[in-house]
Amino acid sequence: MVAILITVSVASLIVKTFLVQAFFIPTGSMEPTLHGCPGCLGDRVLVNKQFSHMGGLQRGDIVVFREPEGWVSHPFSTSGQESRAHEALAFIGLAPSSSGSDLVKRVIGVGGDIVEGRDGVLFVNGTQIDEPYVFPGDHLVEANFRVTVPVGRLWVMGDHRSDSSDSRAHQQDLGKGFVPVKAVVGRAFAIIWPFDRAGPLD
Repeated sequence: MVAILITVSVASLIVKTFLVQAFFIPTGSMEPTLHGCPGCLGDRVLVNKQFSHMGGLQRGDIVVFREPEGWVSHPFSTSGQESRAHEALAFIGLAPSSSGSDLVKRVIGVGGDIVEGRDGVLFVNGTQIDEPYVFPGDHLVEANFRVTVPVGRLWVMGDHRSDSSDSRAHQQDLGKGFVPVKAVVGRAFAIIWPFDRAGPLD
């Protein structure tokens, strides 16, 4: 029995480290695509960590990334024995990560793209972007901006535009709101919990 547990733990750790990892969605910044609102059961998603070997990152991808310096995170919180047990299971890949340093957003621009918010409309390289995933009632953008995404960086935004501290909110930071590609943990590709929402992420 002990040998089986050790084997499962080692296998899970290898999968988590190199292939796939599960994450909690702790806030509502990606609703309605991903649920994380206060008082509801936050979604759990699976993240593919091999994105660099599968065509790289593209506009529209939902990504989990390590929090850039100066960004505000919203850690999932548990307490006492429950928290310690969860941390141990998350370390070996048998529970979703709830690290406050991991954020989830949608890729809007990749290196070389010109991203512009103008009069409530979002443009990438001069073309208006169709965004059916944006939270109902939200404006696509609430303030005008225009940025050129550096090579090796991403411009990211939440689907719940009025409730997302994303690239727009960090343009005055040292990193100008851009997320380094090397900070990306992986691309979210499926919801695994709750069961009534489980399925692939388009």
